[in-house]
Amino acid sequence: MAARLREHYLKSVVPGLTKEFGYTNVMAVPKIEKVVINIGLGEATGNAKLMDGAVNELTAIAGQKPVITKATKSIAAFKLREGMAIGTMVTLRGDRMYEFLDRLMNVALPRVRDFRGVSSKAFDGRGNYTLGLKDQLIFPEIDYSKVEKTKGMNICIVTSATNDAEGAALLKQMGMPFRQ
Repeated sequence: MAARLREHYLKSVVPGLTKEFGYTNVMAVPKIEKVVINIGLGEATGNAKLMDGAVNELTAIAGQKPVITKATKSIAAFKLREGMAIGTMVTLRGDRMYEFLDRLMNVALPRVRDFRGVSSKAFDGRGNYTLGLKDQLIFPEIDYSKVEKTKGMNICIVTSATNDAEGAALLKQMGMPFRQ
């Protein structure tokens, strides 16, 4: 079974973007290439048990096992040594990426308290969008009773768009709830 969001992209987003920006070739239409989810845990230097919880939660959210990121250099002021585990990240492509975006836009983001939409200013100039979440409990896969500490996460949506206007139009037509 193909992802619901991918079918929506092929059936309605591609023709809409072609009409809006006047693409002559279907391959020129921007698409979502990958989604990178990152949890930075600086406090894991003092408590190594926090990393296990973050890995388990990110596995539940993303549907694939994350990789643990390690410090590249020592910083004495932060009590950080080279090679210490300081975060975890996962890169999603293909159907898993579309399933995750579907759940993010239609289930998780509406569960944020006082949600009025995500900022439309978080584009990087090349059509990529970065979204920061304050806690992981908005995802229904996370069991509230098993969480010892709320962790924020960064979600970076990488598109093949050449500028922010094309990236914004792509995400808007995909269903990203932008603030008015």
